[in-house]
Amino acid sequence: MRRNLRQRAAHPSSERGFIIIAVLWILAALSALATIFSVYLSNSAQALAVTDAGLQTEALVSASLELTTYQLLLAGDKARPAQGSFRFRLDNADVLVTFASEAARIDLNSAPKEMLANLFEVLGADQKVAGEAAERIVGWRTAPKANAANAEEALYAAAGLTYSPRQSLFAHVNELSLVLGVPAALVDRALSFMTVLSGSPNVDVLIAAPEVIAALPGMTPAVLNDFLNQRSVLPRDQAAIAAALGPAQANATLPKSKSYRILTSLRFDNGRRTASEVVIELGDQKEPYQVLSWQDDVETARPSRKLASG
Repeated sequence: MRRNLRQRAAHPSSERGFIIIAVLWILAALSALATIFSVYLSNSAQALAVTDAGLQTEALVSASLELTTYQLLLAGDKARPAQGSFRFRLDNADVLVTFASEAARIDLNSAPKEMLANLFEVLGADQKVAGEAAERIVGWRTAPKANAANAEEALYAAAGLTYSPRQSLFAHVNELSLVLGVPAALVDRALSFMTVLSGSPNVDVLIAAPEVIAALPGMTPAVLNDFLNQRSVLPRDQAAIAAALGPAQANATLPKSKSYRILTSLRFDNGRRTASEVVIELGDQKEPYQVLSWQDDVETARPSRKLASG
């Protein structure tokens, strides 16, 4: 009997030990759950903040597109400005909007081969590389002749490439990186002067970058310098432009384009900055504009490049 009493006396101690261990396990599990929940809340808050910032940016950029379109359509076809800028403040952000006709750029789908080659030379390529690159661009955008050997496709196969040239219009300027014979560094330098959205073989020399004007067939360094020095006071008149450009006037006919490139630079009160570049095509009262291209987080300042002489 004494033995049984001792055994019974030992049982409460053992049970208390098991209970303490169980409680410790439960507390550890609760602590782990609390940590996981805390991390989840933190990640959710960050995700919501990112989403909220993205929605705010998209709304501000959309507002800039609406305001730009309103200005352009209000001016009418004849008085419509080729470029411009304005500012506004909305939703705790300062917004700077600049816009320019897409005719300020060289169109990959319609620019003459000589203009393309000239641009590459202006950007630093030697004459042979520039000429070959321009030749291949024309080959990329040109449909093959019926019932004839596809020489352009054969060049890509001979170079060991796993794809063929489109032999149709460029769908995007980034396709330039796929064109045979165009070095990657040259593509990087050229993209900011090119488009596939103007639809014109000519460029608007009153708003085009100096590199684009230097690429005009027949342009010389002397004529280029004289033109750049006086173009700020030149009227939008074809005769005045022709007189200023001389032999380089053929591809500078002040083309009218319904496509505009709009750069929206945002500066928020919390210090955050970002910029978006959107290309639109003007429409009518029913559909004022159509977005052709939209790129967020773009660089707002590009390094200047020294023009090649000669």
